[in-house]
Amino acid sequence: MSTKPIIAAAIAAMALSFGAKAQTNVQTFYDFGKDRQYVTTTFEMFKGDKFGDTFFFIDHYYTTKDQRPEVGSAINGSYFEIERGLNFWQESSLKDLSAHLEYDGTTWGQGTWCFGAKYFLHSQDFSNMLTLYAMYETFRGFGEADIPVKFTAVWSMANLFGVKGLTFKGFADLWGNNCVWGLNEETKWTFLTEPQLWMNLGSLFDGHLDIGGEVEISCNFAGNKGFMVNPCAGLRWAF
Repeated sequence: MSTKPIIAAAIAAMALSFGAKAQTNVQTFYDFGKDRQYVTTTFEMFKGDKFGDTFFFIDHYYTTKDQRPEVGSAINGSYFEIERGLNFWQESSLKDLSAHLEYDGTTWGQGTWCFGAKYFLHSQDFSNMLTLYAMYETFRGFGEADIPVKFTAVWSMANLFGVKGLTFKGFADLWGNNCVWGLNEETKWTFLTEPQLWMNLGSLFDGHLDIGGEVEISCNFAGNKGFMVNPCAGLRWAF
């Protein structure tokens, strides 16, 4: 499981326009996928400023005592992304277009730098939003891709179907990734999407708690050939 700048898609324009304070949240998921059945926690932060915006998140994957008896319940690995959007022209007609710099890293010795641009689209009231990214990607720790590019879409839809507090959000990534299956079979692309559905519990927890989940849908991802579908149930607390 990984995540993407879902907060960034939801509040980027408002943060850039109004100087919003940092937005942070913590998510906890249980993965029901085959041979997975583990817990992941995600911490996200987004902050807009007069020069652009900063976003980062870190995922921790927890093993169980049955999976690793020698350590019991413990963090079994982590993945993180830190991103910087640069926008010195926020008062111009190109205010929705930003330069983009990103680093993706893991605790198992792999990392990726991405350089490119992002474009922000939204409805008039910001209830529906879409951010599109196009990036050049460099790899560290596990070779280079023949097609070193990455495309990302991040979306958010508030009050889905007119239901107050129901939010549909997520991301989709497509990137060049040399994968070798067996002796001769290779693929050049990896796809990953994680649509999420959240219901805010409103005044019960002063609007801080969401309940919902996500479905991880991937192709040629994390050492697995072809498509995989892994549903997850989760809780989200916004600070």
